[in-house]
Amino acid sequence: MTDVIQQTAEEMALEVRRLSGQLLAAGRKDLLLRAIGAPLLEELRIEAARAKLSRLLITKDYRFVLVDYGKEVELQPVHKAVYLLFLAHPEGIEFKRLGDYRDELTRYYMATAKLLDKEKIVEGVDHLVNPLDNAINEKCSRIKKVFFDMMDPYVASYYIISGHTQKHFAGSAKIWYERLKIIKLPRELVIREDKQSFI
Repeated sequence: MTDVIQQTAEEMALEVRRLSGQLLAAGRKDLLLRAIGAPLLEELRIEAARAKLSRLLITKDYRFVLVDYGKEVELQPVHKAVYLLFLAHPEGIEFKRLGDYRDELTRYYMATAKLLDKEKIVEGVDHLVNPLDNAINEKCSRIKKVFFDMMDPYVASYYIISGHTQKHFAGSAKIWYERLKIIKLPRELVIREDKQSFI
């Protein structure tokens, strides 16, 4: 039964390809877009980007390498520390709750900035976890720029720290939202040379 369904799906895909080719040849991209629909087109672009994702290698000396692209991601130690924190929490973190992750963020920063004295690291972390300071937004913007400079926006969207709003229901009438920041990169694509794993 599965083979029949798979074969039918393959045949349908060939039919869609044939019909879309005819519409393109007739110069009717407008009809093709209307038939596919903008939301589905966006989903297809995201799916195409997913197929082009590279593994991210984090070396023992905290170099970030996009293995399949043969490129190193050039980030300062503080940016690497922030990135490592969000990689370690695929469920996401709210910026306003960063203080709950102070110790973990400090450990990452100390690991990535071995030449910086501990006082400077603690001071930097204080800025990052302070909800009234803009430091975390600045660091995330810098990380975003580095990835956007290296790849197209759809692929980059998997590597950057981006927003994700989660809706919660408490009782029957009360609704509240968690404004989480996440890295969408599937964790099986993250390779750590040290003993830590993000899977």
